[in-house]
Amino acid sequence: MTKAIAFSAFGGADVLHPIEIDLPAPGPGRIRIAVRAAGVNPVDHKLRSGAMEGLFPVTFPHVAGFEVAGVVEAVGEGVDEWAPGDEVFGSVRGGGYAEHAVVGAGDVARKPGGLSWEQAAGLPVAAETSWRALHLLGVERGQTLLVHGAAGGVGTILLQFARSRGIRVIGTASEANHPYLRELGAIPVTYGDGLAERVRAVAPEGVDRVLDAAGQGDVLPLSIELAGGPEQVLTIADHEGSAKYGVRFSAGSDTVHHHGPALAAVLALHEEGTLHLPLHQVFPLAEVDRAHRVSEQGHVRGKLVLTVG
Repeated sequence: MTKAIAFSAFGGADVLHPIEIDLPAPGPGRIRIAVRAAGVNPVDHKLRSGAMEGLFPVTFPHVAGFEVAGVVEAVGEGVDEWAPGDEVFGSVRGGGYAEHAVVGAGDVARKPGGLSWEQAAGLPVAAETSWRALHLLGVERGQTLLVHGAAGGVGTILLQFARSRGIRVIGTASEANHPYLRELGAIPVTYGDGLAERVRAVAPEGVDRVLDAAGQGDVLPLSIELAGGPEQVLTIADHEGSAKYGVRFSAGSDTVHHHGPALAAVLALHEEGTLHLPLHQVFPLAEVDRAHRVSEQGHVRGKLVLTVG
């Protein structure tokens, strides 16, 4: 048996509770890792609340968590690239809030010694989502990208990917996060009333693409106006708004996965010494309810992470 944190009904953070589950066995092409740290993302509390039931159906009790870092314990049939004792980090299709998790052998990368468990656990979702968003938007060198919610985990990594590609980024954030965005090479603007005017002031020629990573407020029609059409806008945070305004929505359940190239890209930044991902707050696994409450409040700079064991 192994321990995990689950929810057995939709609701607030108080529905999260510890459970014991059978130690999972890795099937063909998969590996089991002893989890050392797990990332917390906004999608986690949206799943727990039931807000995404139509997109991500779950069975109860459900163990949440989409990114982990840990030590390989066992490998399934056909896995030659990993062996027990290897230190890895990567994406898991649920089940990350646990002492053990089973992941696809191709969905993890080797953890460098210079990355802590907590830092490594905070990278996979932000890296994959950022890589996927840039791919879907088709934004190119020299173009201007507007990012709503640029100071969060996805925004933080996306800004670094964009900078390495020669893409100019305008990022919305609270004024307290403006120096942080400048450090990442973005042009910060304050969200809220008058946003369109502030964006036009720093980009009078307009913006080429828009990514909504916040899902807060009525930013999609404004984004369509700034970019010149709904086809230039992508949201990863507002499924209802995407249908209402004809904007593309992309989630981690998309059939095209970018785990391998995304992890390779983030490791390249680490090797160059330019990777930056602050840990907003770190909690023990038993206090995941506190992490969810912080996530629900928004204004997270970087990532929330759980330590395990």
